[in-house]
Amino acid sequence: MNKELIIRSGDSTNFALLKDGKLIELHKEEDNSDFSVGDIFIAKIRKAVPGLNAAFVNVGYEKDAFLHYHDLGPQVASLLKFIKGVSSGKQKNYLLKDFPFEKDIDKHGVITNVLKSNQSLLVQIVKEPISTKGPRISSELSIAGRYIVLVPFSKRISISQKIESNEEKDRLKRLVKSIRPKGFGIIVRTVAEGKKVAELDKDLQNLLERWESMCKKIYKAHHPSKVLGEMNRASSILRDVFNDSFSSIVVDNEELYHNIKESVLEMAPKKESIVKLHNSRIPIFEKYGIERQIKTSFGKTVSMSKGAYLVIEHTEAMHVIDVNSGNRSNKAKNQEDTALEVNLISATEVARQLRLRDMGGIIVVDFIDMNNANNRRTLFNHLKEEMKDDRAKHKILPPSKFGLIQITRQRVRPEMKIKTREENPSGGDQEVEAPIVLLDKIQVDLEKILKKEHKKVSLSAHPFIAAYLTQGFPSTRSKWFLDHKKWIKVVPRDAYTYLEYHFHDQEGDLIQV
Repeated sequence: MNKELIIRSGDSTNFALLKDGKLIELHKEEDNSDFSVGDIFIAKIRKAVPGLNAAFVNVGYEKDAFLHYHDLGPQVASLLKFIKGVSSGKQKNYLLKDFPFEKDIDKHGVITNVLKSNQSLLVQIVKEPISTKGPRISSELSIAGRYIVLVPFSKRISISQKIESNEEKDRLKRLVKSIRPKGFGIIVRTVAEGKKVAELDKDLQNLLERWESMCKKIYKAHHPSKVLGEMNRASSILRDVFNDSFSSIVVDNEELYHNIKESVLEMAPKKESIVKLHNSRIPIFEKYGIERQIKTSFGKTVSMSKGAYLVIEHTEAMHVIDVNSGNRSNKAKNQEDTALEVNLISATEVARQLRLRDMGGIIVVDFIDMNNANNRRTLFNHLKEEMKDDRAKHKILPPSKFGLIQITRQRVRPEMKIKTREENPSGGDQEVEAPIVLLDKIQVDLEKILKKEHKKVSLSAHPFIAAYLTQGFPSTRSKWFLDHKKWIKVVPRDAYTYLEYHFHDQEGDLIQV
């Protein structure tokens, strides 16, 4: 399994994560992104609402941020006391070693007993503004590093559940216990597996420096203001996803190239050589086939192998994905085998689509019905395995009798939406599918037709499309011949609109696909 990270700079920086050449994640970093997950603000409580057991906090966004009682953290009283001391200049030691902690707040308490209007509080963005809602925030702060996460005003040491070995968990717990500073909790991340204490300590010292730097900004800080920004998207993606399976990181901007090279050198010196600067005249996303994958992956309909396709619909309450087998003939023994085959292909694509579009909330997938309980279990296990690498928290329920699988997936930022329909090149007001997708549709239709064993097949298309299919070496038509051992006659038709095409048999009759 090879992973590649392709980074395109411009008005905004785009990050494409490829797995064996297939696009699985797409991220966009805007220069004006002021409210990113992980950012910490010094802010003021606007008002506490007992009915919601929550407070609305002014963080500088057009709508107040929402802070629920359960997101305050047990040591919020100590945090409030610390902020008061730092703001007044009395608290000058930021490392909490000798800081007297307050009692934990009552788990089932009321927010008005803890927070008051106009009170200063450090809060962290846990969910970016989505649709008409302001950001969701927490005052239980955490600062993420490569191997560990630092949690101020805590004593807990937690180990990632994805580390399966109990021996390794015990080893990491012992190491972290020996270096944990007083007043801070530590969460050990999955990538810390197998790492030495020196590497963990180096990461810890970096995080403590960031904490101290943030605290220095609180003194006489304007309210609201950002006192600690999450690192730029390039660094945070590297921090969260980079591992030994990466075969290349390609960047088209020299400054960003040097920044990423430094980050990789620090994280994995042996992997420094995989960072490359893209110098070709061909745009970087076109060179790696990403532009085409974006056009074919973000529409309402998503095509898959063997003629199957997904239809993805979005509503205010949930996302609905419908699995369709398409018009296909299959040599499988029975309908049940065909259903299982299509469902497994679809499960892989569903897992990819959720990550690619960053779909969150409730997702309902309508798979093809299967009567066999073992087949339903196989599908469920396959979907869980495909979603194993998804960094967003998620839960998958087993298939219902109707073939429905329900998924909940953490939503922390707006869903990635890319317009794939374009102005009709043949004229008219109606938008059409991107012409680049046309060639994929022709390919899928041709494969369906050739399964029906026609003696001769011809394709009639607009002269531009016909020329594209027949020119160059090897041409698309030549590749068809090598794949299917059948020569396809391509006929240019002046009367056809740009996106129109039809297949005909040896008698010249239209072949219905």
